[in-house]
Amino acid sequence: MTEETPMSAATSIADLLAIGRDEATAIAAPDRPELTYAGLRRLVADTVATLNRLGIGRNDAVAIVLPNGPEMASAFVAIACGATTAPLNPGYRAEEFDFYLGDLDAKALVVERGSQSPAIAVAQARGVPIVELVFDPAGPAGAFTLEGSSAGTAAAPGIAVSDDVALVLHTSGTTSRPKIVPLRQRNVCASARNIRVALGLTPADRCLNIMPLFHIHGLIAAVLSSLGAGGAVFCAPGFNALRFFALLGEAKPTWYTAVPTMHQAILGRAERNREAIAASPLRLIRSSSASLPPQVMRALEETFSVPVIESYGMTEAAHQMASNPLPPRPRKPGTVGVAAGPEVAIMDEAGSAILPQGEIGEVVIRGDNVTAGYAANPEANAKGFTDGWFRTGDQGVLDADGYLTITGRLKELINRGGEKISPREVDEVLMDHPAVDQALTFSMPHDKLGEEVAAVVVLVEGGEAAEQELRDFVARRLADFKVPRRIVFLAEIPKGATGKLQRIGLAQRLGLSA
Repeated sequence: MTEETPMSAATSIADLLAIGRDEATAIAAPDRPELTYAGLRRLVADTVATLNRLGIGRNDAVAIVLPNGPEMASAFVAIACGATTAPLNPGYRAEEFDFYLGDLDAKALVVERGSQSPAIAVAQARGVPIVELVFDPAGPAGAFTLEGSSAGTAAAPGIAVSDDVALVLHTSGTTSRPKIVPLRQRNVCASARNIRVALGLTPADRCLNIMPLFHIHGLIAAVLSSLGAGGAVFCAPGFNALRFFALLGEAKPTWYTAVPTMHQAILGRAERNREAIAASPLRLIRSSSASLPPQVMRALEETFSVPVIESYGMTEAAHQMASNPLPPRPRKPGTVGVAAGPEVAIMDEAGSAILPQGEIGEVVIRGDNVTAGYAANPEANAKGFTDGWFRTGDQGVLDADGYLTITGRLKELINRGGEKISPREVDEVLMDHPAVDQALTFSMPHDKLGEEVAAVVVLVEGGEAAEQELRDFVARRLADFKVPRRIVFLAEIPKGATGKLQRIGLAQRLGLSA
């Protein structure tokens, strides 16, 4: 990048990609030659020109259904430089693709040549043009061409600029219809910059991406922040705890980012991979997208001998909002750190005042990385924004040093006869029991109290514990009304597509009521 356009001033992905040295590695993958920044910039120019020839331009939504890997990473950044990317989970069924392709008003669907995805038949039925991504498995990681039929003339050709929409993603829709979150070029670039600063990323850094690339965490925290620092991203074909340590040896990353369930799976195999850990050049480990139990943070730091940086992110913020700082500043287990980009504050329930430090309320944010609003949804925007602040839906508290503790999702708080219980508080106590590997607390229906406390538990390998034993263990640490009425033992806790544990709807899924 030239001195006239430092990364701090980059407000488009094309500008951001200009920082890397021509000969430096941008994208890598197992058993593939690496793609340099010069190659990536050529790929961007060729991709935008091809899209324009196919009648696709800036702010046209392009749905992308590709497996995890280098082509998904490069397709995201290259297509985003000339259109609006809409990555979709390849694991969706036809009915889900039908909803998303219709809701997005997609101008095209990008799939790998030879793909058997049900999205193809859905797109054909809807009249959405199919664009095939073609690549050479022996060629540089992430290099591809696009092939398809022209759908006319692009209304807005050329390279995308600051106010063009780079990325649209849907909210999870756990309790309501999924909402479309449009993120402009300047939003995603601001978030990538915030992550680069928080982690001290430089061109010498190399990220091992194991996150799915249809989710904001992998797209921005792993891919875009690495490229915005002039560093490299090594793209795994998805997360596999059995292969993780082999990838450490091949990729030689300086950091990786993941959700807590992935970290726990890695820890489960760490003991038998001591040599790979000792040989690893890791500088830090990052965790985000769900609360990291303090026990897991301690175990990771003891195992890998590097700092674990817990961060706080969400789609509407183009990912990062807060982050624990790097040493020598303190990391506070159980917190998500300090504001790391946008302003972070705590608002009262009525939305009428910002609360002082030490008081619990709703976490609100504002800044360059935050979406301007949901697409075509005035009701959600009226509820989601107050006096310029975006209301996250998370309950939290700021301490005297400005560190933020998330006490729970407001929708996930358990209301037991008027007593409000934070599921996370119960999780952390359960996980202190030596036989417990994972725990997830949630509400279950109760005919008199409205809601009662329940939990699912995964025991450590070879561990033993009875339900009453765990209830007694919690009762010694927490008030009686917080003690789970039911504890269910499972081999694995149900997770969403991105690896996040699912509290909402779990009682119904397990057929529980009190």
